[in-house]
Amino acid sequence: MPDITQLILNDHQWFRQQFADLDELQARSDTDPRELSRKWEPLASRLDVHAIAEEKIFYPQLLAHGEDPEDETLDAIGDHNDIRDGVAQAERSPVGSRQWWEGVWAARRANDEHMGEEENEGLANFRLHATTGLRESLGQQFSEFLDAHPTTEGLDNSDKDPEGYVEAVEAEIGSSDPTRDGLGIGSLKEN
Repeated sequence: MPDITQLILNDHQWFRQQFADLDELQARSDTDPRELSRKWEPLASRLDVHAIAEEKIFYPQLLAHGEDPEDETLDAIGDHNDIRDGVAQAERSPVGSRQWWEGVWAARRANDEHMGEEENEGLANFRLHATTGLRESLGQQFSEFLDAHPTTEGLDNSDKDPEGYVEAVEAEIGSSDPTRDGLGIGSLKEN
């Protein structure tokens, strides 16, 4: 099983190709809106599901194992919100309309920024500080999550408060870390 960083990179390459395909469709004057929908709908779903999977699986582990990962994570969660907002704008608009394309390109710009930062910061940080075994285990979880969720149906696809997200994950990490307050077995000193 490839590690999670490779699976994320694979998705990034797929996203780039799908947006390039949309470029080709936009350049044609005779593109049928149904053809645009066939290209956009799987891309829109995967953008959202990918972000949810990263928020559930990758970023908590980056916060636990990375070196100073807070800023990277805050930025990534904000980028995910921007991607979701672009996808939502496109979904509210007639396919092929000016407003639809604006939503598609807003999602693309946010995703392009996110992928570049994530590839150069978060993924690199994680490869340097997480074991191969952990990365492969997370890769398995990531792959299973994506396979189980081809769309966002049944998933919480709402925007997240980046600071609240980091605080909640760090609190969870802290509460499950027995080295934080000793061994978690009470005081060894007599009172």
